[in-house]
Amino acid sequence: MKFISWNVNGLRAVIGKGFSESIEALDADFICLQETKLQEANLTELSSIFPPLPTFPHCYWNHAEKKGYSGTAIFTKHVPMSVRYGIGIDEHDHEGRVITLEYDHFFLVCCYTPNSQDGLRRLDYRMKWEDDFRLYLLALDRQKPVVLCGDLNVAHEEIDLKNPKSNRKNAGFTDEEREKMTTLLQSGFIDTFRHFYPTQEGAYSWWSYRFHAREKNAGWRIDYFIVSKRLEEQLCSASIHTEIFGSDHCPVEVVINI
Repeated sequence: MKFISWNVNGLRAVIGKGFSESIEALDADFICLQETKLQEANLTELSSIFPPLPTFPHCYWNHAEKKGYSGTAIFTKHVPMSVRYGIGIDEHDHEGRVITLEYDHFFLVCCYTPNSQDGLRRLDYRMKWEDDFRLYLLALDRQKPVVLCGDLNVAHEEIDLKNPKSNRKNAGFTDEEREKMTTLLQSGFIDTFRHFYPTQEGAYSWWSYRFHAREKNAGWRIDYFIVSKRLEEQLCSASIHTEIFGSDHCPVEVVINI
């Protein structure tokens, strides 16, 4: 099965930039989106400019209560056994950040992790989120393997961003955020891209819109597929689709024999 994850930074905006064509060309089983920036009322409006993709008859949306903010979605060819929105903790479940689909042999979790923001003003909340979200994933993992994807808003190691020294205390590359990712991986999960490319440099999935960052490939790898370690032997490939534009992020991919 092929899985795609993409922070679209506003679905309505990316639709006019070749989104449908890119999604069809990727030919995936699952398309997981973050930062859709939609509310329920927008779906009717959206359908007039973005008819359902014929290859993805099943669509699931989790909207933030705040307009034009956050939000996740999953398009899939496969009917799930169950669907969950959020992680079951009220403090975390008002921003549309998580969708979980259950299948016979795995859970698929699409996540848009909270940003610690300028001045790290939301870092304390981010730390609470990380702990609670990890416990949520571990509870799923006790039932069946987990495929987690999304914009996790952290560059784990220095190799995962262009300028690690100057960014060390900035949101997304603080010691605290990086340690939470280390803890998650040590809890029985695999960063699939690093599984295949442990030393590859210059592999990024997000670039600032400023200073021609994408042209210079001055980016960060903050979009991931993280899977339960017991899926390791079933991993087939992992990719970052830097050739696809339309957002400040590009799609990331994993193929799993599952």
